[in-house]
Amino acid sequence: MLLRRPSPLPADPGQNARKIVSWNLLRRTGAAVDCLVDLIERERPDLLLMQEATQEIAALTERVGGVFARAPLPGRIHGPAMWSPTPWEKPPEIVALPSGVLIDRVCQVLDCGDFGVANVHLSHGQVLNRRQLRRIALHLPQRAAVLGDYNIVGPALLPGFRDVGPRRPTHAMVDVLPLRLDRCLVRGLVCHERSVLPRGLSDHHPIVVRLAPAPEGAATMGRLRGMAEAVGRLRRAGAPGTSGRRGRPGSGAAAASPK
Repeated sequence: MLLRRPSPLPADPGQNARKIVSWNLLRRTGAAVDCLVDLIERERPDLLLMQEATQEIAALTERVGGVFARAPLPGRIHGPAMWSPTPWEKPPEIVALPSGVLIDRVCQVLDCGDFGVANVHLSHGQVLNRRQLRRIALHLPQRAAVLGDYNIVGPALLPGFRDVGPRRPTHAMVDVLPLRLDRCLVRGLVCHERSVLPRGLSDHHPIVVRLAPAPEGAATMGRLRGMAEAVGRLRRAGAPGTSGRRGRPGSGAAAASPK
């Protein structure tokens, strides 16, 4: 089986690029404020997204300044949170997601001016978490990024969005099976940097991306390329009606059998 190489990263991020870090902290027993202070001082992000953040994490602003917002999950001690070194025009919007059997989920959506950012911690159900992504997309502008703990195995299947996050595993199930659960999907944006950071005290690795708005022409080409890749996946899966032309009229060519 041939593995497709990731697209090369653009060389010049430009002035509008933002460095975003996303980290599932592992509530209470994982990464605490001290860990976040070290991360901020080392990475200098423009935006820090957190999942499984408890109320104690709000003390982050006492240590490093900036602004902080948290959205606890209904009936839970934790939820998604955001930190920025500079004030926001308005606080993040809280979006309720389709509910699972045990946990009701919410996400945060922040208007960054040039584009929107959604901070997510999706359910474990592999149909439900993709439904949650589609709900989130309804609350995002044309240029947008969705980062966080996806709990997804396989492609996210969010129409119009591209997976530009790092390809390395970010979590190990029962410390054995490596999984790439922490991801970044974008629409109308270019990723100039992506990496996975050391895990620290959490059970997840933080991920880092540097994003900037794509030129209008590049955004259109990205959507077309995404459509072509989707058709290619369907053809490889043998979906009906995607095997191409079965022969030109009058040529007497027989239909080619897929292999």
